[in-house]
Amino acid sequence: MSYDIIGDIHGHADALEALLTDLGYRNMGGAWRHLARQALFVGDFIDRGPKQMETVSLVRRMVDAGSARAVMGNHEFNAIAWFLPDPECPGEFLRKHHSAKYGDKNRKQHQAFLSAVEGSPLHEELVMWFLTLPVCLDLPDLRVIHACWHVAALEYLRAFLTVDHCLKLETMILATREPENEAEKDTPEMTVFKAVEAVLKGVEVPLPAPHTIRDKDGHDRNRVRVRWWDNGATDYRCAAMLADHERAAFPDDPVPPHALIGHDGGKPVFIGHYWLTGAPELLSNKVACVDYSVAKGGKLVAYRWDGEPTLDERKLHWVRP
Repeated sequence: MSYDIIGDIHGHADALEALLTDLGYRNMGGAWRHLARQALFVGDFIDRGPKQMETVSLVRRMVDAGSARAVMGNHEFNAIAWFLPDPECPGEFLRKHHSAKYGDKNRKQHQAFLSAVEGSPLHEELVMWFLTLPVCLDLPDLRVIHACWHVAALEYLRAFLTVDHCLKLETMILATREPENEAEKDTPEMTVFKAVEAVLKGVEVPLPAPHTIRDKDGHDRNRVRVRWWDNGATDYRCAAMLADHERAAFPDDPVPPHALIGHDGGKPVFIGHYWLTGAPELLSNKVACVDYSVAKGGKLVAYRWDGEPTLDERKLHWVRP
């Protein structure tokens, strides 16, 4: 089987239709199909863009028709958590609505999707469908996950997932129990919260004082994601997932050992999530990120995989103007 691995869409259905057309897919019988290939979506169908329902409907129809498979992104996870009541906090939800610290921020991040579904029966229907999305695809010759193929985290989560690698309802509760003490996030001991954070959002480490960064939404942060796939990135200057000029300002202090995930050199891994910019390129000859920030004026990118164990940058595909 040949696959087209497609990046984060974030409600940009028009860009998705244009990419599928360019890849040779056609809308037949209500679903986009290719005679010889299957699409693999890396998650994050919702939030930010102008066509929330059109995007989810297109992906869902393809999955139902067997012309695509899809994994959960952190935005689908957030949508589930926003909808599900918190059994331990009456009147609140697993993703906080009323928290002074998080409530307004959470709603703002999720507003495009909420504007399309909140208060309608469709809201629950889509949340239940999001729960059917596996956190990963481990196929015979390649792997797909939203943010990080973290072997230890996936092994830890095995007992908390369905046989199809989907999050159970009771797992959602554990996965939203953020430690009250920030330092607990950085201990090597695994928890459901830490494991889900790693695979859906990537591995983060605290920055050495006094360094901070400003994220894509303008928030100052004292934590940074790391280049988990890079076996040689062991200090902040090499490991921080930032532009080269930003990383150059960091010290060469070693990052915590438990954050050094690496890649085992086996199957290629395809991810999204990281809001890359510029000309699409591989992260390594075994790891490709296909998120190139379509929701911020970038490109919707796919990788056309045909069985190669070593990835080829020429197979990254996007619609040229």
